[in-house]
Amino acid sequence: MPTTDASALASELRTVLGLVVRRLRAERRSFSLAQGAVLSRLDREGPQSISGLAAAERVRPQSMASTLSELGRDGLTARRPDPADARSVLVEMTARGRAALEAERRYREGWLAEAIAGDLSAHERAVLAEAVVVLARIADA
Repeated sequence: MPTTDASALASELRTVLGLVVRRLRAERRSFSLAQGAVLSRLDREGPQSISGLAAAERVRPQSMASTLSELGRDGLTARRPDPADARSVLVEMTARGRAALEAERRYREGWLAEAIAGDLSAHERAVLAEAVVVLARIADA
């Protein structure tokens, strides 16, 4: 029976999530996970400031600036003045960025969908669906 002890469960979860993240990295085609996370956030939430993105992704503003520089160089994001504050800049995803994000999502999710469909029973898929909800709550804590 799986453990319910918080410390042991945290250790097991950290290990398993690490394996999943490494597998996602192995499936990378177009950009890094950090770049994908930024593009996904811009896709969901719209244009944002560099500091806002850094806070949302829980990274230093310097790290976010570096990530955005790479995305901008590749034409996946663009910067424009913030209409509410002329001293500030907003970052937005370009059409090229949206297309790259969609292609990347399809590619990375392909192996995961195959594993879920091919290796898990209906009951296991239901448990996994519940776990996703719980993991999202943990991520937001």
